[in-house]
Amino acid sequence: MERNERLFYKLLIDNVEELLPVVYTPVVGEACQKYGSIFRGPQGLYISLKEKGRILEVLRNWPEKAIQVIVVTDGERILGLGDLGCQGMGIPVGKLSLYTALGGVRPSACLPITIDVGTNNKKLLDDEFYIGLKQNRATGQEYAELLEEFMTAVKQNYGEKILIQFEDFANHNAFDLLAKYRTTHLVFNDDIQGTAAVVLAGVVSASKLMGKDLADHTFLFLGAGEAGTGIAELIALEMSKRAKTPVEETRKKIWLVDSKGLIVSSRKESLQHFKLPWAHEHEPVRELLDAVKWQEIKPSVLIGTSGVGRTFTKEVVEAMATNNEKPLILALSNPTSQSECTAEEAYTWSEGRAIFASGSPFPPVEYNGKTYVSGQVQLYT
Repeated sequence: MERNERLFYKLLIDNVEELLPVVYTPVVGEACQKYGSIFRGPQGLYISLKEKGRILEVLRNWPEKAIQVIVVTDGERILGLGDLGCQGMGIPVGKLSLYTALGGVRPSACLPITIDVGTNNKKLLDDEFYIGLKQNRATGQEYAELLEEFMTAVKQNYGEKILIQFEDFANHNAFDLLAKYRTTHLVFNDDIQGTAAVVLAGVVSASKLMGKDLADHTFLFLGAGEAGTGIAELIALEMSKRAKTPVEETRKKIWLVDSKGLIVSSRKESLQHFKLPWAHEHEPVRELLDAVKWQEIKPSVLIGTSGVGRTFTKEVVEAMATNNEKPLILALSNPTSQSECTAEEAYTWSEGRAIFASGSPFPPVEYNGKTYVSGQVQLYT
């Protein structure tokens, strides 16, 4: 890519299925973890907390002027790997390669940006090769003022039509940024909205294989962050649209489990605002397995957005297979090491009856003389 950009994109476009796992998940996660030690030169633009007050000037230093799309991160929640600080630059770089390879956007019109406000990752702070600010993350007013200056400068420098994609921000900032700027800028949050659109498409397609309509399903999520609540809301909206019923009613078919157990109404006082719509009337349930088995829930679709690997255990998958002839199991957390289960585990533990898709790719699985090729629901998100 650094030596011959035209040849790089020719190779990528002609071999897109083979090379996407290298350009993006799962390899991009490993690249971000090692970014400091493999760094040879900036592929995107870094905006540091120390440049507050001069962000417009920094943007004008970028050699390309006709920018159409910006993918920006602050590196606080990279895939399921957590806070990688400014080493998260691999995500905007990789994502914009997909804009070109799959969307036909000129590479020169794409700008990867990492906003460096520090990191709370002690391992990185102690690493001599870490390339970012060696301080704990800026928060509160200082953080908000920096982002406000950035968003204003981007529009001032590139115009009203510049597309800004928020990528891998932590929950507490992601929802606030989207709510604040969605009416003044052309923005979207990939983790909240992009993932939801692709997963909804996957669920609709899988429903045809299951012989069900969307409204026939009961959904259970493991993970109630940006991805989980974003997917849940879009599914509820689509169910509402199809059934012509209020979205408040269709939300009752969707249950979420977070680190403290099933989200229920008795927990409302302690829940973050984006979890409140999913706090249904039910007694507390601590474990995922118990939620899967519970008579009042009995999900037909199990979706993992937890960022915690191997949480869809043998017992959980077997319970899904007991309750459903064809259970739909979506283990969406990235990279592969964080996937809730593997394709082989899903097919083996369900005796070949599961419909399975994942966030990172898995090889075909042989089971009882049949080859199962799983889908990749989050391929581009």
